[in-house]
Amino acid sequence: MEWRRQSTRAIAQWLMALDRIALSSFRNHADTELSATARFNLLVGENGAGKTNVLEALSLLAPGRGLRRAALADIVQNNAVDGFRVGADLLRDGEPIRLGTYSESSSPGRRRVRISGVDAPATQLGEWLAVTWLTPAMDGLFTGPAGDRRRYMDRLALALDPAHASHAARYEAALRERNRLLSDMREPESGWLDAIEAQMVQHGRALMEGRARLVETLAVRLAEMPAEPFARPALTYQPGAPDHADGLSQALYDNRKRDRAAQRTLDGPHRDELEVIHAAKRVPAAQSSTGEQKAMLVAMTLAHAGLAAQGRTSVLLLDEVAAHLDPVRRAALFDQLRISGAQVWMTGTEANPFSSIAGEAAVWRVSDGVVERL
Repeated sequence: MEWRRQSTRAIAQWLMALDRIALSSFRNHADTELSATARFNLLVGENGAGKTNVLEALSLLAPGRGLRRAALADIVQNNAVDGFRVGADLLRDGEPIRLGTYSESSSPGRRRVRISGVDAPATQLGEWLAVTWLTPAMDGLFTGPAGDRRRYMDRLALALDPAHASHAARYEAALRERNRLLSDMREPESGWLDAIEAQMVQHGRALMEGRARLVETLAVRLAEMPAEPFARPALTYQPGAPDHADGLSQALYDNRKRDRAAQRTLDGPHRDELEVIHAAKRVPAAQSSTGEQKAMLVAMTLAHAGLAAQGRTSVLLLDEVAAHLDPVRRAALFDQLRISGAQVWMTGTEANPFSSIAGEAAVWRVSDGVVERL
């Protein structure tokens, strides 16, 4: 019942999130514009046509490296004289706010951001827009290295709290510096280590708190959702260090000699883990079938989309998801997307899997980087 009440509020509060989207020199898109968007937005075309490139462009309207985590130089279209450009109008109460991100040939490794024509840090994008995604590359999330699951937690946490990105970046910078000092031939000065560890404690504590809060709220949301047809996962956050400031600080101090021998830091949120279990079968997700893993990923994505839509504009990017679901799960997916409160962008090689929502959707055909409205 609570799920339904929240869903009703999401429908009432939903606003068309992004419109007048423009891509310039972005991968195989020389000059693309998509306008008159809807709640559901479908990109249809053959493999390699440039559908996922549009999703990637939208993912860069949030802090971070986007859904492919690509180097900026790889994004710029071949033979382009300057960098790439991505822009979109965020509609708030009928008034557009222009969000943009771009690169320049003079500094190809630096991503720049403008909000309503004013330069801004990339982290500020998170104050306006929450962007999440599900792609085929994520199918190995449960069986891959723990670092993939940490990045997954951070991406979801960022969509709920824009400050999370800053804590993650600063912790990683301090961690790299501590590891550098530990691997130096000379004994590091305790004063330097004290200062670096203080930064690690400050930002590491916030990082762990953000991850724990994410997993807790996501678990509550999942419990409110229907148990079928998507397998419901049970989530547990496992911190890689004492989850309070004094404990982390003491662990770093006490283990300096051990970490120096290992030439790396062995305690901290960079050792965190996300444990996922098939709730009904009590089987780890990594040992579940491929279909069950996909269903759990979809359930987590839907639960998070509903959370992200509370208080901010939420955009959900689904790359080649519908085609891999049976008709029952596909219908359930569309039903839950309708009540998620998010603007949804989906790709597919053909329109048939989306026939049940065709009347609600804006549809484009993509061919070799050219987009045509259908």
